[in-house]
Parts: sequence; structure tokens; C-alpha cells
Amino acid sequence: MHNYLDFEKPISDLEGKIHELKKLAEEDESIDTSEEIARLEVRVREAMEEIYSKLNAWQKTQVARHPQRPHFVDYAAKLFTEFTPLAGDRKFAEDAAIQAGFARFRGEPVAVIGQEKGNDTKSRLMHNFGSARPEGYRKAIRIMEMANRFGLPVVTLIDTAGAYPGIGAEERGQAEAIARSTETCLNLRVPIVSVVVGEGGSGGAIAIATGNRVYMLEHAIYSVISPEGAASILWRDSTRAKEAATNMKITAEDLKAMNVIDGIIPEPIGGAHRDPDAVISRTGDVIASALGDLGRLSGDRLRQERRQKFLDIGRSL
Repeated sequence: MHNYLDFEKPISDLEGKIHELKKLAEEDESIDTSEEIARLEVRVREAMEEIYSKLNAWQKTQVARHPQRPHFVDYAAKLFTEFTPLAGDRKFAEDAAIQAGFARFRGEPVAVIGQEKGNDTKSRLMHNFGSARPEGYRKAIRIMEMANRFGLPVVTLIDTAGAYPGIGAEERGQAEAIARSTETCLNLRVPIVSVVVGEGGSGGAIAIATGNRVYMLEHAIYSVISPEGAASILWRDSTRAKEAATNMKITAEDLKAMNVIDGIIPEPIGGAHRDPDAVISRTGDVIASALGDLGRLSGDRLRQERRQKFLDIGRSL
């Protein structure tokens, strides 16, 4: 069953009528509803095109958080073969919020790292809703260092509201783990391609998104803090999240204009959850193109350009 967002009510009403007509035709074969269904499907398409052509920042935030949006496990299953996940940070524990390992991407070996939010109550709890603890980032460091040692490109898929802020995580060095992971990204002598597929939240995202190429899906968001968190700090009122989202410039269009990201991957009309296979395929094509370009550069050049890329952010504004 499809989950509709609050601004999708016109779409919900139309698709509800289509469902009723199909059910009616199933119950009584003498009733032909095909013409009316076809007419309503055109109206659904038109409604989606109109609504999704003018989404504001808060609406894009809702789309980025849609429960049916494809997550890391969906991308891993469709884009990579022979994916072998590795667990643990060799220091404390395994963290299921960050999935990492080695695989083949279109026949070539790569390291793969990403946050997994889960898609039902059980999996969301297991993956801590994609919010990693220090051991998750230390696991990412371990995988990146192995990739560097064996000369393998690194592909990272970002989808987190932020790193886990619990007491235990802070006691085990959350800030230090994020900083070390970011530092490791900057020091690698192999290509890093990062894609924000949902939420890119604060240090929890940048820790694995400091890549040579950084892309975002059309309706993804990328910010230093969540809109709710920003509203709580600025106005002590989390209900002003919509206002905060607009002012924070968190959409792919905003960030491309500020040269924070390198490109935007189009989503199907209605969002990635409407056609996961299409958006995953497009993402794969963008990753393949980026790896092809970066594969021609030396290790020193890759590291130098990556560092300069992040030093330059904000200087031209």
C-alpha cells in the first residue's frame, strides 16, 4: 500500500478512485471501467507533474524521508554483485547503521559503504534508523583503509539524519570517530564517489561523503543539521521546521548552485519510491561515469583535488 505525503492529497484521491474502479471491474466483469481508469491515470500523471515541479524545501525533506524510498540495501542489491559485507570496527562492536564491504560494480572491484535506515519497525530498530555510533565510523575507516591498500575505488551512499547523539556514543568518542573518518576520506589515494540518496545529515553524512565527486538525488537533502534541530536552536520551536528548511538551503538545486555538490540525479515523477529501479539505474550510470573519469588520475592527484574541492567550498559565494 502506498504511503501518501500530506501535500499529495490530490494524487491520493485520484488513485483511490482508480483502485475502486478496478475493484468494481473485478467483482462484476460486465462493467467496463477501462476508459474511466485511463482518464484518471492521465489526471494522476498531470497532478504529480504539477505538484513535483514546484516542491518547496520542506516538501523535499518529506520526500527524502519517505518510508518507501529505496535505501542502501536496495542499491546494493541492484548495483553491485558479489557484495561481501564486513562487520565490526576491531575495537568495540558491530554497528548495523553503517553497511560496508567489497563488491563488484559492473565487473570491477570496489569498496561500498553506506547508511541503512531499515524499511520496517524491526529493521529500523536493528539499523538504529541509519544513525551510526562511533564503531560504525571506525568500521568505515577500516574498509576505506583496506580499499586504499588494494587500490580499489570507494563508493559511498549517504542516507542519515545524523550520527547517533546518545550518551554511550559520546563516551566512546563520537566526534573523534567522525573526524577520523573524514580525515581518512581526504587522505585516500583512490577515487571516492559519494551519492546522497535520502538525507545527508551533518557530520554523520560528511564522514563518508568527502569524495572526489558528490552527487544528490533530485529530492534528497543535505544539511549541517535537520530542519527540526535548526528550528529548535534558532527559535526554540521545532514546529517551525518548514521555515528553517527554506532558510537553510538544503535542496539539491541550492547546493549545486553553491558548488557543494557536483551534480543532481533526476528522480521519477512522484519521487524515487515511485520507480526505484529507474532511479537506481540512473545512479549507477552516474557512478560509472565518475569512476571512469577519476580512474585516469594518479593517487596524488586524486588526493590533492579532493582536498582542494572541500577547501574551495564557500569561497566564491
